[in-house]
This record gives sequence, C-alpha cells and structure tokens, in this order.
Amino acid sequence: MLKVSSRGHYGLRLMTELARARGAGPLSLTEVARVEGLPLPYLEQLVGPLRQAGLVTGTRGLHGGYSLARDARELTVGEILRVLEGPISLVDCTADEYVHGSCSREASCMSGSLWQRIKVTVEAMLDATTLDDLMFDPGFAPGMPQLPAGLERIPVATSAIAGYTMTASAPAVDVPRRS
Repeated sequence: MLKVSSRGHYGLRLMTELARARGAGPLSLTEVARVEGLPLPYLEQLVGPLRQAGLVTGTRGLHGGYSLARDARELTVGEILRVLEGPISLVDCTADEYVHGSCSREASCMSGSLWQRIKVTVEAMLDATTLDDLMFDPGFAPGMPQLPAGLERIPVATSAIAGYTMTASAPAVDVPRRS
C-alpha cells in the first residue's frame, strides 16, 4: 500500500531531533542515534542529501555535529521527504515526469483522478506541516492518532468510504451504488 520508506521515516526523525536541539549548538549523529534508537551508519547516509539540499549544516571538530540550516517554522515535512524519497507518485500517471497520453487507458481510466486527488492531498498536507508543527502543535501529540482538519471518524458500518467522511472543504458528491 502507500508507505514511506525507512529512509524518509528515519530522516524525518533525524530532522525533528535537530529541531529540538535548535539553539543548543550542533547535535552529533551519535546522540541522534542514541535518542531515536536508529542505526548510526544509516543516519550518516541520510545526512548527506539533507546537507546537499541545504536543509542541515555540519560543523567539524570536538563539539561538531549537525544543525538545521533554517528555522523549524520554515522547513516542511514535504521538503524533507522529497529530498530523501523523491516526488510523491502513487501510480505511473501521477508521476511528475508522466507524459499525458502515454497510457492507452488514460481516456477511459476511472481511477486516475482518484490517485491524482490522493497525491495532491498528501502533498498539500506534507507541505503545510513544518518541523515546528510536529514539535509544538497539539494536533501532532505523540501517541494520539490525529485526523486532518475536515475529516471526522464515523462508524465503519455506515460509511461508504473506509470509515471517514468529509465535513468541510469538499462539495458532496453522489456516488453511484450497485444494487
């Protein structure tokens, strides 16, 4: 199904640790590995692309380590994940490099717009969420699964769409049902 790889997941955990340490000087990857329970060699692989993209800076020496290159309020989860994972592409026709018309089913495909809507929604949520949000917004409190604004949980038995319903932001749409 749709899943962020360990590269993106661990990289985001690295970035949140650097955000927590903001103002206290550089943080060593050894410390991040200890606090987050992540393998140090893997963190060493992740910090390279983050540094090349200008998201983190490195300091050499005895008290060296890594720091965020910008304020946590300016670094989005979307930016971080795109550096580590590449662009979001659920199916071939939602890829940035997709050439319209290259799929013989494009004109009659009933699911293409669904995948595009999911992609746009996921991108919007990731691009609207900053490291600062992850640290301080009560909506992202650890241990408490949160639903995005506009969605509320409803009993699965009465739902046609996996137990969720839109409460705002989207017009009601009649979905044809089979008898």
